[in-house]
Amino acid sequence: PVNAFTLWTPDQVKVIKGAEQIGRFNKVGTSDRQHCKRCGGHVMTDHPTFGLTDVYAATIPTLAFKPGVHVNYSETVLRIKDGLPKLKDFPKELGGTGEALTE
Repeated sequence: PVNAFTLWTPDQVKVIKGAEQIGRFNKVGTSDRQHCKRCGGHVMTDHPTFGLTDVYAATIPTLAFKPGVHVNYSETVLRIKDGLPKLKDFPKELGGTGEALTE
């Protein structure tokens, strides 16, 4: 029910090991999802319309991940009371409403 991801500009993302094992799926052109061909695990997703790549936080073992916001919170099945902003969908800058929900 929770997915921790980090946002980067594409020039900041480089696969340094196992690139030959990355498969891709891009159904509608706005999200190029990348996964491990061996295990099927998520790796990252390129979002060319936003100029961003979201990399799953768990794939960067040295990253000190600190969440900043919850997106698509209107669809959540796990309510989290952590004091962070909860957005109905996405920020306005990324094509969402930017509407904040109560915790």
